[in-house]
Formats: sequence, structure tokens, C-alpha cells
Amino acid sequence: MARENQTKGFEFLLWGLSERPEQQSTLFLLFLWMYIITVAGNLLIVLAIGTDAHLHTPMYFFLANLSCTDVLFTSTTVPKALVNIWTQSRSISYAGCLTQLYFFLTFGDMDIFLLATMAYDRYVAICLPLHYTMIMSLRRCIFMVTTCWALTNLVAMTHTFLMFPLSFCSKKIIPDFFCDLGPLMKVSCSDTHVNELVLLILGGAVILIPFLLILVSYIHIALAILRVPSAQGRRKAISTCGSHLVVVGLFFGTVIRAYLCPSSPSSNAVAEDTAAAVMYTVVTPLLNPFIYSLRNKDMKGALARLLKGKILLRG
Repeated sequence: MARENQTKGFEFLLWGLSERPEQQSTLFLLFLWMYIITVAGNLLIVLAIGTDAHLHTPMYFFLANLSCTDVLFTSTTVPKALVNIWTQSRSISYAGCLTQLYFFLTFGDMDIFLLATMAYDRYVAICLPLHYTMIMSLRRCIFMVTTCWALTNLVAMTHTFLMFPLSFCSKKIIPDFFCDLGPLMKVSCSDTHVNELVLLILGGAVILIPFLLILVSYIHIALAILRVPSAQGRRKAISTCGSHLVVVGLFFGTVIRAYLCPSSPSSNAVAEDTAAAVMYTVVTPLLNPFIYSLRNKDMKGALARLLKGKILLRG
């Protein structure tokens, strides 16, 4: 009965982005504009790729999926944070918290898997150019993305279902601006050893295996680029990978800091964890459209044609 009452009426309190009242208005405007730019920029990428036949290639297929995922990923956390700042409330219901956790894990892990898939695509394009069309066929690309979605949902469901048996004795302040695994376990009154073990094993695998695959792919790419005889060929190969490497560095650097580097319960550590969370949940999705478009002539051309209304539906 106590468990049933908790699920019906229990609420958490979110630590938020800052405890200083004088900063709330600034934070609201800043994060509102960042959210609007993130959604608009990523949707422009999707529209440009979808409507321009020149971009109907595996690389841009994965980029369109990454942009869609980034919109969903940032929409899982930022709107609730904005509502809490506007209403001066920190509350989130038990059901709302676990729902947010599930979708946050799904879209966050999807980002990781897509970055690894994009690295594999670049590896095939540069190291196996003669076999690229055969290896990266449309059917295989769809299969890879579908597999990524299935794996991310399985991982998210596992972590979320393991939260159901945990109890929370009273209103607790989650040390973050959204519901995440680590902060939720910190405020639980139950034994969380199983959750922590699953997070270490499963979470570590979800982060480190794709990261290692990306590193291996780019080591082979770097060796292949060094064998290119012409300087122009090397520059072209580097330009196609440079934007992806920037995104990988930003995203994985902050994700590894947040999930695989233990932090103390001090207020400074909470602020550092929040800053790291802002980087991979808000800043990286915001920068992706700029990084991929500004460093890519085809993408810039497609965006220019889209904004001018010159849409190419046929090659």
C-alpha cells in the first residue's frame, strides 16, 4: 500500500540550473533561445537532407537521424527545466521523473550509437571506397539505424524498470535539472547496489564500446589519409571527418565525465556535474547544426537552396 501511495502522489524536487534567484531570468532566456535554435537548426538539417536529392547518401542519412535524435534528446529535459524556472517550482512527479528518465536514456544512447555508426560510414568511405556503395546500401543503413533504436530502448527499459523497486522516503532534491540515473540513486532510501552494478556494466559498455569503435575507425582513417598522395585529397578526406570528430570530442568528453568519473556530494561537485550535463544535453545538440553545416559545402548549398525555396526532389 505504501508503494502504491508513493507512485500516485510522490514528487521529487529538482536542484535546477542555479540556486541564485537573481540568475533565474537570465537562465530562462538563455536556455529558451538555446532550445529554439537547437530545434530550428536540427530541423533545418533534416529538411535540407530530405528535400535535396544530392544529399540522399548514407552519410547524410545518418546525419538526419542524428539531428532528429538531438531534437528529441534536448526536448526531454529543457522544456521541463524552463517550466520550473518560469513557475519558480522545482517539483516533478514520480511518474513524470521515470518517464523523463526513460526517454532521456533512449535518445542519449541513440546519439552515442549514431556517432559510432557515422564513424563506421566514414571508415568505409575512406578506407574501402571501391566497396562503399555495396557495403553501405540503403537496406543496410536502415538495418543499422533500426538496430540502434532497438538497443537503446532495451537499455533504457532495463535501467527504468530497475528503478521501480526503489523507495524514496520523503521529498528529496535530485542534484540535477532533470531525472538521471546517478542523481536518482543518490536520493533513494533503498539498497542501490544492483542499480549501480548494472549502470557500471551496461552503461560502461554503451559508452565505451562505441567510443573505442570510433577511435579504431579514425585510426584506420588517419593511416589511410597519410597514404593519399595529393595534398588536396588529404584535405578533402580530413574535411569530411573533421566535423564528426569535433562532435565526438564534445559529446563523449562530457558523457564520460558525467557517468564514468565519480564525484563527491559537495555543492561544488553538484555544480560541476550540472555543467557537464548541460554540455551534452544542451550545448552539443545546439552546436551540431553549425558544426556539420559550416564545415560542409554540400550541406551549406542544400541549406541555401532550402531557404531560397529551390528544393531538389530529383537528382
